[in-house]
Amino acid sequence: MGEDSRCWGNQSVRLSGKKILMTAAGQGMGRASALACAAEGAQVIATDRDAALLDGLSDAGIETAQLDVTDPQAIKEIARKVGPLDGLFNCAGIVHHGTILDLSDDAWQGSLDVNVTSALRLTRACLPGMLERAEETGTASILNMASMASSIKGFVNRAAYGATKAAVIGLTKAVAADFVKQGLRCNALCPGTVDTPSLRGRIKAAPDPVQAEKDFVARQPMGRLATVDDITPMVIYLLADESRFVTGQALLVDGGVTI
Repeated sequence: MGEDSRCWGNQSVRLSGKKILMTAAGQGMGRASALACAAEGAQVIATDRDAALLDGLSDAGIETAQLDVTDPQAIKEIARKVGPLDGLFNCAGIVHHGTILDLSDDAWQGSLDVNVTSALRLTRACLPGMLERAEETGTASILNMASMASSIKGFVNRAAYGATKAAVIGLTKAVAADFVKQGLRCNALCPGTVDTPSLRGRIKAAPDPVQAEKDFVARQPMGRLATVDDITPMVIYLLADESRFVTGQALLVDGGVTI
């Protein structure tokens, strides 16, 4: 059996030997991805602005660190500390609810800072080391969290979120194009509506939480919300060598919304 059989035949080594840094890993998709990648053999460094949310991850062999992705100096420091990476997952994001008429300058800037600028800064800080790893191993992978609500599809009351996630896709494609010949891959993950603490918070804050949940479910043709376990297989795939011929793509896991 050749090298490819090690990727597909023995699932336990899909990320063996890979060092991967993740943001927003304290809960929801970030935490699930950290645990899933660690289970596949990766050396995971999980970060979050709220260090308390990272509790328990060390039990799975995951290194943790507090990181505010809106702090440029903190980003430089974490990149220096972790050294060359095989994988980077820019997972941090916030959802602003409202039309453009509800969008203050401060809220717009906050969405840009967390959803786009943080990914730009962390990618820029980690890229030299990742290019070193790509030269050594043949590939390194950056994964950016985008959304089906982006340049792919518009959604009601998602002016800031859709615009910034569209920017994430644009940034992803630019990085992919600039470094494809050096073995650096960059892709964007575009989930549908995932049942996470963030979503539950938005449902709870709605005037009619029961109806809000029904509305979220109704826009999924499969008739249910996604779970984090529906999304993590794509995270693993895009960070693993089996996706070594995939770059510059916005990959949907949306339960059929964009059919």
